Formats: sequence, C-alpha cells, structure tokens
Amino acid sequence: MKILIKMNIRIIRRIAGILVVSAMIGSGLYGQELNDVIKVFNDGAKVAQTDPKAAIAAFENVIALSDKVGDPAADLKQKAIQVLPGLYVKVASNALAEKKPATEVVRAARKAAAAAEKYGNATGKENAAKLLVQGYYNMGTDLFTKKDYSNALLAFDSLLAISPGYPAAIYNKALVFRSQNNSAAFEENIDMFIDKMKSANDTVRAKQASRLALEYFRASGSQANQANKLEDALALLNKAAKYGDDKDVFYYFADVYNKQKNFDKGAENAQKGLTLETGAAEAKAKYYFQLGLAQAGKGQKTEACASFKNALYGAFAAAAKAERTNLKCQ
Repeated sequence: MKILIKMNIRIIRRIAGILVVSAMIGSGLYGQELNDVIKVFNDGAKVAQTDPKAAIAAFENVIALSDKVGDPAADLKQKAIQVLPGLYVKVASNALAEKKPATEVVRAARKAAAAAEKYGNATGKENAAKLLVQGYYNMGTDLFTKKDYSNALLAFDSLLAISPGYPAAIYNKALVFRSQNNSAAFEENIDMFIDKMKSANDTVRAKQASRLALEYFRASGSQANQANKLEDALALLNKAAKYGDDKDVFYYFADVYNKQKNFDKGAENAQKGLTLETGAAEAKAKYYFQLGLAQAGKGQKTEACASFKNALYGAFAAAAKAERTNLKCQ
C-alpha cells in the first residue's frame, strides 16, 4: 500500500524565491559576520528546490551563525527554522519516490521527524510520520520476502507504534506468524484484520482473509488427523469452521468423528459436506464413503450399502468395494 504525501512546500518556494541583499554594514567584524549569515542563507535559498540536502546544510548553518550574531540575524534564523522541516521531509519523500532501500527511507524520515519536533512544525511531523509508516512497511515486506521473520515483525511493530491499527501491517504480521506456524499469533492477528475490514465494510478483503485462515487451520487439522492426534485435529478444525462453511472441513470432521466412533457426528458432517459438494459422482465419493462408515457403525446396513455404492468412484472405489464386501451388500 502506497502512501501518497501531498507536500506543502510553499515556505520552501517562498524562501527559494527571495535572496537576501547583503547589508551595507562596512568592514567591521560584526558586519562581516552578518554578511556571512546572509550569504549562507542565499546559498540555501538557491538550491532549496533542486538539492534539499545542500539546502538543509546551509540553513542549519544559518541557525548556528545567527546564534553568534544575535538580534540582527534573528529574522534569518526564523526563516531557516520555518523552512528546514519541509526540506527534511522532502529528502525522505524523494528517497521513497526513487525507491531507495527501506532503511534509507526510514533513516531520512526519522531525521525529518526529529527536525519537525525540534522546530515545532506540526505539518512536518505529520508528513514524517506518514513516510516512516511507508518506510517500515516496505522494510517489513522486504524482510518477509527474505524469510527474515523476526526482523520483519520488528519492522511491522515499529510501524504500528506510529500508526496503531494499520491494517496492512496487521495482515502482514499474520502472514509472518503463518510462515512460522505460530497458530495462536496467526489467529489473533488475522481476526483483528478481519474485524477491521468488516468495520470498514470491506467485505472483499474480509472474505479473502477468512479464506486464508480457514485454509490454514483446515490443513493443520488434516495433518493432526493423519498423525492420529484426533483431539488436536478437532480443535484445529473447529478453528477453521469459525471462518465459514467448507465442504472439506466437514469431510475431515466426519473422518475424525468416525475414527472416534462418534458415528452420529460422523454422519452429520459427511451429509453437510455432501450438501455443499456440487461436483460429479467422483467428487462426492469421499463424502458418501464417510457417510457409509458412520451408517455402518450405527448398524444401518441398508443405508451403508447404498452410501458405499455411491462411493465407488476414483480414489475411494477400492475401499468402498471392500466395505460392501464386508457388509455383504447385494
């Protein structure tokens, strides 16, 4: 997510367009020092538009020299103070626009924030914060791409310290935790993101995030089921189910419940999956197979034979045939 910052540089333009005429003060030391301030100020004004870094150096020098000269240079000092925060922000904005490394953008934005704080400039502070947010966001995504998950989290947390509740950072933290297989932290952050999208009436992104979470917990539940960790499988599948109805989640529920000999639940979930499956007979075979197992477990031979007959397709054909043989189906 890009942040477009509308830079308010009216002060910069005003300074750049005004060169201070050297005062005719004679050749004394006092007069020479004031003329030095004027010269440095003019040097900064000339490059304010084209070379903000050089302008910053000049105007910072104006402030230092003005402090030595005193009241006669007070006006120049004040003008430098007014223009400096905008110049610092411009340097950071240029780094972002030129796609400089995220570390460089963050470093420049921090300097802009410090200058805005030092010189009491609210607009500069606001713009620097926006640039810091974008810099940390870019840094976090770069680190995530490099699989440097710990530092990616630090970058996103730095962003959230500036802009609490920033949705993209919360979502990306969820992706990091998913990659680390930290299911608790993943769930916490993806739920937070979904809630924010719902509050913003962004149903598209809320649905996408819900699907991501469902698929993550469904896969985890399936793995636990394969490892015969049935209670863990049920806990994970229940987490998946809170993100929406899914035919494959119902299939895994049916498989786990049948293994636990909870045939009522097995049949119930197999039927739910079958209701959602709109594909051909081969696609429906796995649900009929689980339904048949549940019915057989409940002593419903006729119904089980019919279900296993409907499961005689694809990967479930051999197993369904064996079950029909065991039940001595006609």
